[in-house]
Amino acid sequence: MANTKTESMQIRKKRIRRSLKVSSDRPRLTVFRSNKHIYAQIIDDINQKTLASASTVSKELKDKVKKTSDLTAAQEVGKLIGKLAKEAKIEQVAFDRGSYLYHGKIKALADAAREAGLKF
Repeated sequence: MANTKTESMQIRKKRIRRSLKVSSDRPRLTVFRSNKHIYAQIIDDINQKTLASASTVSKELKDKVKKTSDLTAAQEVGKLIGKLAKEAKIEQVAFDRGSYLYHGKIKALADAAREAGLKF
C-alpha cells in the first residue's frame, strides 16, 4: 500500500501529535516550514487559542534576516518565539515538529528557543 508524499506527511504529523503531552499550562510549540519561510506558533489546544507566533514574515525579523529560508533565519525565529513566550509568561511547551525530521532548520529553531528560555 503505497502512500503519496502528502498522505505520508499527514500520517507522520498525526503520530507525532498523538504522543505529545499537552495541557493548559504546557501549550504546544508547532513549527511549519515552507520553501521560502519558517513559522512557529505556541498554541493552547485546550482553549483553542494562539498564544504567541513568530515567523520570517513578521515585522520584527524582516530587517534582521537577509535570506528567509536558511538556518540563521530559523535561529532568529526561535529566539523571537522564546522572547514572546517569556512575555506571555510561558515557560514550558511541548515541541511539535509536525512531519519534519528533527534536524537542520527545525533543530536550529528548537535550540534557539531553548536558549531564549523555553523548556521542552
